[in-house]
Amino acid sequence: MDTPASNHQHTPDPRALDRSILAIAVPSLGALIAEPLFILIDSAIVGRLGTYELAGLGVASTVLTTLVGLCVFLAYATTAAVARHLGADRRTEALRAGIDGLWLAGGLGLLLTALLITTARPLLSALGANSEVLNQGVIYLTWSAPGLPGMLIVMAATGVLRGFQDARTPLWIASAGAILNAALSATLVWGVGMGIAGSGLGTAITQILMAVVLAGIVVRRALRENIPIAPARAGILLSMRGGAPLLLRTLSLRIALLLTVFTATGLGAISLAGHQVVYSLWGFAAFGLDALAIAAQTLIGNRLGASDRDGARTVLRRTLGWGVWGGAVVGGLIVAAGFFAAPVFTADTQVQNAIAWAALIAGITMPITGWVCVLDGVLIGAGDGVYLAKVGVLNLAVYAPFAIAVHMWAPAGVWGLVWLWGAFAGVFMLVRAATTGWRIRDTRWMRVG
Repeated sequence: MDTPASNHQHTPDPRALDRSILAIAVPSLGALIAEPLFILIDSAIVGRLGTYELAGLGVASTVLTTLVGLCVFLAYATTAAVARHLGADRRTEALRAGIDGLWLAGGLGLLLTALLITTARPLLSALGANSEVLNQGVIYLTWSAPGLPGMLIVMAATGVLRGFQDARTPLWIASAGAILNAALSATLVWGVGMGIAGSGLGTAITQILMAVVLAGIVVRRALRENIPIAPARAGILLSMRGGAPLLLRTLSLRIALLLTVFTATGLGAISLAGHQVVYSLWGFAAFGLDALAIAAQTLIGNRLGASDRDGARTVLRRTLGWGVWGGAVVGGLIVAAGFFAAPVFTADTQVQNAIAWAALIAGITMPITGWVCVLDGVLIGAGDGVYLAKVGVLNLAVYAPFAIAVHMWAPAGVWGLVWLWGAFAGVFMLVRAATTGWRIRDTRWMRVG
Protein backbone atom coordinates (compact mmCIF):
# COMPACT_ATOMS: atom_id res chain seq x y z
CA MET A 1 0.00 0.00 0.00
CA ASP A 2 1.25 3.51 -0.80
CA THR A 3 2.22 5.64 2.15
CA PRO A 4 0.49 8.98 2.62
CA ALA A 5 3.61 10.76 1.45
CA SER A 6 3.84 8.81 -1.79
CA ASN A 7 0.10 9.23 -2.38
CA HIS A 8 0.60 12.98 -2.21
CA GLN A 9 2.84 12.75 -5.27
CA HIS A 10 0.41 10.56 -7.21
CA THR A 11 -1.88 11.98 -9.90
CA PRO A 12 -4.69 9.54 -10.72
CA ASP A 13 -4.89 8.38 -14.32
CA PRO A 14 -8.26 9.61 -15.68
CA ARG A 15 -9.23 6.25 -17.13
CA ALA A 16 -8.23 4.38 -13.99
CA LEU A 17 -10.18 6.91 -11.95
CA ASP A 18 -13.23 6.41 -14.17
CA ARG A 19 -12.98 2.67 -13.55
CA SER A 20 -12.82 3.29 -9.80
CA ILE A 21 -15.86 5.58 -9.97
CA LEU A 22 -17.89 3.03 -11.90
CA ALA A 23 -16.71 0.13 -9.71
CA ILE A 24 -18.33 1.89 -6.74
CA ALA A 25 -21.24 3.67 -8.43
CA VAL A 26 -22.73 0.80 -10.47
CA PRO A 27 -23.13 -1.70 -7.60
CA SER A 28 -24.22 1.13 -5.31
CA LEU A 29 -26.97 2.00 -7.79
CA GLY A 30 -28.12 -1.62 -7.71
CA ALA A 31 -28.24 -1.61 -3.92
CA LEU A 32 -30.11 1.72 -3.86
CA ILE A 33 -32.74 0.34 -6.23
CA ALA A 34 -33.00 -2.97 -4.35
CA GLU A 35 -33.97 -1.28 -1.08
CA PRO A 36 -37.24 0.31 -2.34
CA LEU A 37 -38.24 -3.13 -3.60
CA PHE A 38 -39.13 -4.05 -0.01
CA ILE A 39 -42.04 -1.62 0.06
CA LEU A 40 -42.97 -2.45 -3.53
CA ILE A 41 -43.09 -6.18 -2.71
CA ASP A 42 -45.14 -5.55 0.41
CA SER A 43 -47.53 -3.36 -1.61
CA ALA A 44 -48.06 -6.06 -4.23
CA ILE A 45 -48.75 -8.72 -1.60
CA VAL A 46 -50.84 -6.61 0.77
CA GLY A 47 -52.81 -5.08 -2.09
CA ARG A 48 -54.49 -8.43 -2.64
CA LEU A 49 -55.84 -8.38 0.90
CA GLY A 50 -58.02 -5.32 0.32
CA THR A 51 -58.16 -1.55 0.02
CA TYR A 52 -57.97 -0.84 3.75
CA GLU A 53 -54.87 -3.00 4.13
CA LEU A 54 -53.12 -1.33 1.19
CA ALA A 55 -54.01 2.15 2.44
CA GLY A 56 -52.78 1.22 5.93
CA LEU A 57 -49.52 -0.02 4.45
CA GLY A 58 -49.19 3.25 2.54
CA VAL A 59 -49.38 5.50 5.58
CA ALA A 60 -47.26 3.16 7.75
CA SER A 61 -44.54 2.81 5.11
CA THR A 62 -44.38 6.60 4.84
CA VAL A 63 -43.40 6.74 8.50
CA LEU A 64 -40.82 3.98 8.11
CA THR A 65 -39.21 5.38 4.98
CA THR A 66 -39.03 8.85 6.53
CA LEU A 67 -37.32 7.55 9.67
CA VAL A 68 -34.89 5.38 7.73
CA GLY A 69 -34.22 8.24 5.31
CA LEU A 70 -33.31 10.55 8.17
CA CYS A 71 -30.86 7.92 9.43
CA VAL A 72 -28.95 7.73 6.14
CA PHE A 73 -26.16 9.60 7.92
CA LEU A 74 -25.22 6.22 9.43
CA ALA A 75 -24.05 5.10 5.99
CA TYR A 76 -22.63 8.42 4.79
CA ALA A 77 -20.65 9.33 7.91
CA THR A 78 -19.25 5.81 8.23
CA THR A 79 -18.20 5.69 4.58
CA ALA A 80 -16.34 8.99 4.90
CA ALA A 81 -14.64 8.06 8.19
CA VAL A 82 -13.51 4.61 7.03
CA ALA A 83 -12.28 5.91 3.65
CA ARG A 84 -10.29 8.70 5.33
CA HIS A 85 -8.62 6.29 7.76
CA LEU A 86 -7.71 3.91 4.95
CA GLY A 87 -6.29 6.76 2.90
CA ALA A 88 -4.05 7.60 5.85
CA ASP A 89 -2.99 3.94 6.08
CA ARG A 90 -4.82 3.51 9.41
CA ARG A 91 -6.63 0.22 8.81
CA THR A 92 -7.14 -0.49 12.51
CA GLU A 93 -8.80 2.89 13.07
CA ALA A 94 -10.93 2.35 9.95
CA LEU A 95 -12.33 -0.92 11.28
CA ARG A 96 -12.74 0.54 14.76
CA ALA A 97 -14.79 3.41 13.29
CA GLY A 98 -16.89 0.83 11.48
CA ILE A 99 -17.57 -1.14 14.66
CA ASP A 100 -18.54 2.05 16.50
CA GLY A 101 -20.91 2.90 13.66
CA LEU A 102 -22.58 -0.51 13.98
CA TRP A 103 -23.13 -0.04 17.71
CA LEU A 104 -24.60 3.42 17.15
CA ALA A 105 -26.94 2.06 14.46
CA GLY A 106 -28.11 -0.81 16.67
CA GLY A 107 -28.74 1.41 19.67
CA LEU A 108 -30.59 4.02 17.64
CA GLY A 109 -32.63 1.28 15.99
CA LEU A 110 -33.75 -0.15 19.34
CA LEU A 111 -34.73 3.33 20.53
CA LEU A 112 -36.78 4.01 17.39
CA THR A 113 -38.41 0.57 17.62
CA ALA A 114 -39.65 1.30 21.13
CA LEU A 115 -40.82 4.75 20.04
CA LEU A 116 -42.77 3.42 17.05
CA ILE A 117 -44.45 0.60 18.93
CA THR A 118 -45.62 2.89 21.71
CA THR A 119 -46.74 5.77 19.47
CA ALA A 120 -47.94 3.97 16.35
CA ARG A 121 -51.63 4.82 16.72
CA PRO A 122 -51.35 8.55 17.56
CA LEU A 123 -48.60 8.97 14.97
CA LEU A 124 -50.60 7.46 12.12
CA SER A 125 -53.72 9.26 13.28
CA ALA A 126 -51.84 12.57 13.07
CA LEU A 127 -51.03 11.74 9.45
CA GLY A 128 -54.72 11.51 8.67
CA ALA A 129 -55.34 7.76 8.95
CA ASN A 130 -58.65 6.82 10.55
CA SER A 131 -61.06 3.94 11.04
CA GLU A 132 -59.97 0.64 9.49
CA VAL A 133 -57.07 2.25 7.59
CA LEU A 134 -55.64 3.33 10.94
CA ASN A 135 -56.05 -0.15 12.41
CA GLN A 136 -54.28 -1.81 9.49
CA GLY A 137 -51.49 0.77 9.54
CA VAL A 138 -50.91 0.23 13.25
CA ILE A 139 -50.71 -3.54 12.75
CA TYR A 140 -48.13 -3.21 9.97
CA LEU A 141 -46.04 -0.63 11.83
CA THR A 142 -46.07 -2.66 15.05
CA TRP A 143 -44.95 -5.88 13.36
CA SER A 144 -42.34 -4.24 11.11
CA ALA A 145 -40.82 -1.91 13.74
CA PRO A 146 -38.59 -4.65 15.27
CA GLY A 147 -36.74 -4.69 11.95
CA LEU A 148 -35.57 -1.10 12.41
CA PRO A 149 -32.31 -2.05 14.19
CA GLY A 150 -31.60 -4.35 11.28
CA MET A 151 -32.32 -1.62 8.73
CA LEU A 152 -29.97 0.83 10.44
CA ILE A 153 -27.21 -1.75 10.99
CA VAL A 154 -27.43 -2.59 7.28
CA MET A 155 -26.88 1.11 6.55
CA ALA A 156 -23.84 1.37 8.82
CA ALA A 157 -22.29 -1.90 7.61
CA THR A 158 -22.85 -0.84 4.00
CA GLY A 159 -21.05 2.41 4.80
CA VAL A 160 -18.08 0.46 6.18
CA LEU A 161 -17.81 -1.75 3.10
CA ARG A 162 -18.14 1.22 0.76
CA GLY A 163 -15.34 2.90 2.68
CA PHE A 164 -13.24 -0.16 1.80
CA GLN A 165 -14.38 0.39 -1.83
CA ASP A 166 -16.44 -2.80 -1.70
CA ALA A 167 -19.83 -1.89 -3.16
CA ARG A 168 -20.57 -5.35 -4.56
CA THR A 169 -21.18 -7.15 -1.28
CA PRO A 170 -24.01 -4.77 -0.19
CA LEU A 171 -25.54 -5.21 -3.66
CA TRP A 172 -25.63 -9.00 -3.37
CA ILE A 173 -27.04 -8.85 0.15
CA ALA A 174 -29.70 -6.31 -0.84
CA SER A 175 -30.72 -8.40 -3.85
CA ALA A 176 -30.92 -11.58 -1.79
CA GLY A 177 -32.88 -9.69 0.86
CA ALA A 178 -35.47 -8.55 -1.69
CA ILE A 179 -36.01 -12.14 -2.83
CA LEU A 180 -36.21 -13.44 0.74
CA ASN A 181 -38.63 -10.68 1.71
CA ALA A 182 -40.97 -11.64 -1.14
CA ALA A 183 -40.93 -15.30 -0.11
CA LEU A 184 -41.40 -14.62 3.61
CA SER A 185 -44.16 -12.06 3.13
CA ALA A 186 -46.12 -14.27 0.74
CA THR A 187 -45.79 -17.25 3.10
CA LEU A 188 -46.77 -15.35 6.23
CA VAL A 189 -49.58 -13.32 4.63
CA TRP A 190 -51.24 -16.06 2.60
CA GLY A 191 -49.78 -19.39 3.78
CA VAL A 192 -49.92 -18.74 7.53
CA GLY A 193 -52.85 -16.34 7.24
CA MET A 194 -51.36 -13.49 9.28
CA GLY A 195 -52.67 -10.81 6.94
CA ILE A 196 -50.89 -7.47 6.91
CA ALA A 197 -49.04 -8.45 10.10
CA GLY A 198 -47.27 -11.17 8.11
CA SER A 199 -46.00 -8.61 5.64
CA GLY A 200 -44.55 -6.49 8.43
CA LEU A 201 -43.00 -9.51 10.14
CA GLY A 202 -41.50 -10.80 6.91
CA THR A 203 -39.82 -7.45 6.28
CA ALA A 204 -38.53 -7.29 9.87
CA ILE A 205 -37.05 -10.81 9.70
CA THR A 206 -35.39 -10.05 6.36
CA GLN A 207 -33.82 -6.83 7.61
CA ILE A 208 -32.50 -8.52 10.74
CA LEU A 209 -30.96 -11.37 8.72
CA MET A 210 -29.36 -8.89 6.31
CA ALA A 211 -27.91 -7.03 9.29
CA VAL A 212 -26.48 -10.26 10.74
CA VAL A 213 -24.74 -11.08 7.45
CA LEU A 214 -23.36 -7.61 6.72
CA ALA A 215 -22.34 -6.86 10.30
CA GLY A 216 -20.79 -10.34 10.47
CA ILE A 217 -18.54 -9.47 7.53
CA VAL A 218 -17.32 -6.32 9.26
CA VAL A 219 -16.90 -8.05 12.63
CA ARG A 220 -14.89 -10.90 11.09
CA ARG A 221 -12.53 -8.39 9.50
CA ALA A 222 -12.06 -6.71 12.87
CA LEU A 223 -11.48 -9.98 14.73
CA ARG A 224 -8.90 -11.12 12.17
CA GLU A 225 -6.89 -8.03 13.04
CA ASN A 226 -7.43 -8.38 16.82
CA ILE A 227 -9.62 -5.28 17.02
CA PRO A 228 -12.04 -5.26 19.98
CA ILE A 229 -15.69 -5.39 18.96
CA ALA A 230 -17.11 -4.28 22.32
CA PRO A 231 -18.81 -0.86 22.28
CA ALA A 232 -16.45 2.04 22.90
CA ARG A 233 -18.20 5.05 24.41
CA ALA A 234 -15.74 7.56 22.97
CA GLY A 235 -16.00 6.07 19.49
CA ILE A 236 -19.79 5.98 19.54
CA LEU A 237 -19.91 9.60 20.68
CA LEU A 238 -17.51 10.50 17.88
CA SER A 239 -19.80 8.77 15.38
CA MET A 240 -22.75 10.70 16.80
CA ARG A 241 -20.91 14.01 16.46
CA GLY A 242 -19.97 13.19 12.89
CA GLY A 243 -23.51 12.14 12.00
CA ALA A 244 -25.47 14.93 13.70
CA PRO A 245 -24.78 17.60 11.03
CA LEU A 246 -25.71 15.14 8.28
CA LEU A 247 -28.95 14.41 10.12
CA LEU A 248 -29.78 18.13 10.09
CA ARG A 249 -28.85 18.34 6.41
CA THR A 250 -31.15 15.41 5.59
CA LEU A 251 -33.94 16.84 7.74
CA SER A 252 -33.89 20.11 5.79
CA LEU A 253 -34.15 18.14 2.53
CA ARG A 254 -37.09 16.12 3.84
CA ILE A 255 -38.90 19.27 4.91
CA ALA A 256 -38.39 20.74 1.44
CA LEU A 257 -39.85 17.61 -0.17
CA LEU A 258 -42.81 17.60 2.22
CA LEU A 259 -43.41 21.29 1.49
CA THR A 260 -43.44 20.46 -2.21
CA VAL A 261 -46.04 17.71 -1.74
CA PHE A 262 -48.12 20.02 0.46
CA THR A 263 -48.04 22.67 -2.26
CA ALA A 264 -49.00 20.16 -4.97
CA THR A 265 -51.90 18.97 -2.83
CA GLY A 266 -53.22 22.51 -2.53
CA LEU A 267 -53.17 22.92 -6.32
CA GLY A 268 -55.82 20.24 -6.79
CA ALA A 269 -56.11 16.65 -7.94
CA ILE A 270 -54.65 17.22 -11.42
CA SER A 271 -51.51 18.88 -10.08
CA LEU A 272 -51.10 16.29 -7.31
CA ALA A 273 -51.51 13.35 -9.70
CA GLY A 274 -49.07 14.87 -12.17
CA HIS A 275 -46.59 15.65 -9.40
CA GLN A 276 -46.67 12.05 -8.18
CA VAL A 277 -45.62 10.79 -11.60
CA VAL A 278 -42.98 13.43 -12.30
CA TYR A 279 -41.50 13.15 -8.81
CA SER A 280 -41.32 9.36 -9.22
CA LEU A 281 -39.39 9.80 -12.48
CA TRP A 282 -37.15 12.44 -10.92
CA GLY A 283 -36.56 10.32 -7.81
CA PHE A 284 -35.63 7.25 -9.83
CA ALA A 285 -33.14 9.30 -11.86
CA ALA A 286 -31.71 10.70 -8.62
CA PHE A 287 -30.81 7.14 -7.56
CA GLY A 288 -28.25 7.00 -10.35
CA LEU A 289 -26.81 10.37 -9.39
CA ASP A 290 -26.72 9.36 -5.71
CA ALA A 291 -24.64 6.35 -6.75
CA LEU A 292 -22.08 8.77 -8.19
CA ALA A 293 -22.24 10.71 -4.91
CA ILE A 294 -21.37 7.52 -3.02
CA ALA A 295 -18.34 7.01 -5.27
CA ALA A 296 -17.32 10.62 -4.61
CA GLN A 297 -17.67 10.12 -0.83
CA THR A 298 -15.38 7.11 -0.86
CA LEU A 299 -12.70 8.40 -3.20
CA ILE A 300 -12.55 11.93 -1.75
CA GLY A 301 -12.32 10.57 1.80
CA ASN A 302 -9.50 8.24 0.74
CA ARG A 303 -7.52 10.95 -1.03
CA LEU A 304 -7.85 13.49 1.77
CA GLY A 305 -6.95 10.84 4.33
CA ALA A 306 -3.75 10.35 2.35
CA SER A 307 -3.13 14.15 2.44
CA ASP A 308 -3.46 14.18 -1.34
CA ARG A 309 -5.17 17.46 -2.23
CA ASP A 310 -4.23 17.19 -5.91
CA GLY A 311 -5.77 13.73 -6.08
CA ALA A 312 -8.89 14.98 -4.32
CA ARG A 313 -9.20 17.83 -6.80
CA THR A 314 -8.89 15.35 -9.67
CA VAL A 315 -11.61 13.17 -8.17
CA LEU A 316 -13.77 16.27 -7.74
CA ARG A 317 -13.46 17.28 -11.38
CA ARG A 318 -14.00 13.76 -12.69
CA THR A 319 -17.04 12.95 -10.56
CA LEU A 320 -18.55 16.36 -11.32
CA GLY A 321 -18.20 15.61 -15.00
CA TRP A 322 -19.96 12.30 -14.54
CA GLY A 323 -22.69 13.98 -12.52
CA VAL A 324 -23.44 16.78 -14.98
CA TRP A 325 -23.31 14.60 -18.10
CA GLY A 326 -25.22 11.82 -16.33
CA GLY A 327 -27.82 14.39 -15.33
CA ALA A 328 -28.11 15.51 -18.96
CA VAL A 329 -28.69 11.93 -20.15
CA VAL A 330 -31.31 11.00 -17.55
CA GLY A 331 -32.86 14.45 -17.97
CA GLY A 332 -33.43 13.71 -21.62
CA LEU A 333 -35.06 10.41 -20.67
CA ILE A 334 -37.35 12.22 -18.21
CA VAL A 335 -38.44 14.69 -20.90
CA ALA A 336 -39.12 11.84 -23.32
CA ALA A 337 -41.05 9.89 -20.69
CA GLY A 338 -43.13 12.96 -19.84
CA PHE A 339 -44.19 13.60 -23.41
CA PHE A 340 -44.46 10.08 -24.80
CA ALA A 341 -45.15 7.80 -21.80
CA ALA A 342 -47.65 9.93 -19.87
CA PRO A 343 -50.61 7.84 -21.17
CA VAL A 344 -49.05 4.82 -19.46
CA PHE A 345 -49.62 6.49 -16.10
CA THR A 346 -53.07 8.02 -16.68
CA ALA A 347 -55.87 8.28 -19.20
CA ASP A 348 -56.76 11.83 -18.06
CA THR A 349 -55.55 14.22 -20.76
CA GLN A 350 -55.17 17.14 -18.33
CA VAL A 351 -52.93 15.06 -16.06
CA GLN A 352 -50.98 13.93 -19.13
CA ASN A 353 -50.37 17.58 -20.05
CA ALA A 354 -49.32 18.39 -16.50
CA ILE A 355 -46.86 15.47 -16.54
CA ALA A 356 -45.41 16.49 -19.90
CA TRP A 357 -44.73 20.13 -19.02
CA ALA A 358 -43.48 19.47 -15.50
CA ALA A 359 -41.23 16.66 -16.80
CA LEU A 360 -39.77 19.14 -19.29
CA ILE A 361 -38.65 21.39 -16.43
CA ALA A 362 -37.42 18.45 -14.37
CA GLY A 363 -35.42 17.09 -17.31
CA ILE A 364 -33.86 20.39 -18.34
CA THR A 365 -32.65 21.05 -14.80
CA MET A 366 -31.35 17.51 -14.22
CA PRO A 367 -27.68 18.45 -14.92
CA ILE A 368 -28.00 20.87 -11.99
CA THR A 369 -29.29 18.00 -9.87
CA GLY A 370 -26.30 15.91 -10.97
CA TRP A 371 -23.95 18.71 -9.89
CA VAL A 372 -25.71 18.96 -6.51
CA CYS A 373 -25.70 15.21 -5.83
CA VAL A 374 -22.01 14.83 -6.60
CA LEU A 375 -20.95 17.87 -4.58
CA ASP A 376 -23.00 16.62 -1.65
CA GLY A 377 -21.01 13.39 -1.87
CA VAL A 378 -17.71 15.25 -2.19
CA LEU A 379 -18.35 17.38 0.90
CA ILE A 380 -19.65 14.42 2.92
CA GLY A 381 -16.53 12.48 1.97
CA ALA A 382 -14.44 15.45 3.07
CA GLY A 383 -16.13 15.44 6.48
CA ASP A 384 -17.69 18.83 5.78
CA GLY A 385 -21.07 17.95 7.29
CA VAL A 386 -21.30 21.11 9.40
CA TYR A 387 -21.21 23.27 6.27
CA LEU A 388 -23.84 21.08 4.59
CA ALA A 389 -26.07 21.38 7.66
CA LYS A 390 -25.81 25.18 7.70
CA VAL A 391 -26.48 25.68 4.01
CA GLY A 392 -29.23 23.04 4.15
CA VAL A 393 -31.15 25.36 6.45
CA LEU A 394 -30.28 28.31 4.19
CA ASN A 395 -31.45 26.46 1.07
CA LEU A 396 -34.75 25.63 2.74
CA ALA A 397 -35.19 29.24 3.85
CA VAL A 398 -34.70 30.45 0.27
CA TYR A 399 -37.02 27.83 -1.24
CA ALA A 400 -39.88 28.07 1.26
CA PRO A 401 -41.16 31.53 0.16
CA PHE A 402 -41.25 30.38 -3.46
CA ALA A 403 -43.21 27.23 -2.55
CA ILE A 404 -45.60 29.26 -0.41
CA ALA A 405 -46.06 31.77 -3.26
CA VAL A 406 -46.95 28.91 -5.62
CA HIS A 407 -49.40 27.56 -3.05
CA MET A 408 -51.08 30.96 -2.68
CA TRP A 409 -51.10 32.37 -6.20
CA ALA A 410 -50.46 29.65 -8.79
CA PRO A 411 -53.46 28.46 -10.80
CA ALA A 412 -54.76 24.96 -10.18
CA GLY A 413 -54.10 22.25 -12.72
CA VAL A 414 -51.43 22.05 -15.40
CA TRP A 415 -49.79 25.46 -15.00
CA GLY A 416 -49.82 25.29 -11.24
CA LEU A 417 -47.66 22.17 -11.45
CA VAL A 418 -45.36 23.92 -13.92
CA TRP A 419 -44.92 26.77 -11.44
CA LEU A 420 -44.22 24.29 -8.65
CA TRP A 421 -41.55 22.40 -10.58
CA GLY A 422 -40.03 25.69 -11.61
CA ALA A 423 -39.66 26.48 -7.91
CA PHE A 424 -38.42 23.03 -6.89
CA ALA A 425 -36.20 21.92 -9.78
CA GLY A 426 -35.25 25.48 -10.62
CA VAL A 427 -34.96 27.61 -7.49
CA PHE A 428 -34.33 24.95 -4.83
CA MET A 429 -31.84 22.87 -6.81
CA LEU A 430 -30.15 25.98 -8.20
CA VAL A 431 -29.57 27.46 -4.75
CA ARG A 432 -28.23 24.09 -3.58
CA ALA A 433 -25.87 24.09 -6.57
CA ALA A 434 -24.74 27.61 -5.70
CA THR A 435 -24.08 26.91 -2.01
CA THR A 436 -22.15 23.70 -2.66
CA GLY A 437 -20.30 25.27 -5.59
CA TRP A 438 -19.31 28.21 -3.41
CA ARG A 439 -17.71 25.83 -0.93
CA ILE A 440 -15.36 24.21 -3.44
CA ARG A 441 -14.09 27.50 -4.85
CA ASP A 442 -11.02 27.21 -2.56
CA THR A 443 -9.38 24.52 -0.41
CA ARG A 444 -11.04 25.11 2.97
CA TRP A 445 -13.14 21.96 2.57
CA MET A 446 -10.00 19.88 2.01
CA ARG A 447 -9.14 18.88 5.56
CA VAL A 448 -6.37 16.34 5.12
CA GLY A 449 -4.99 13.55 7.26
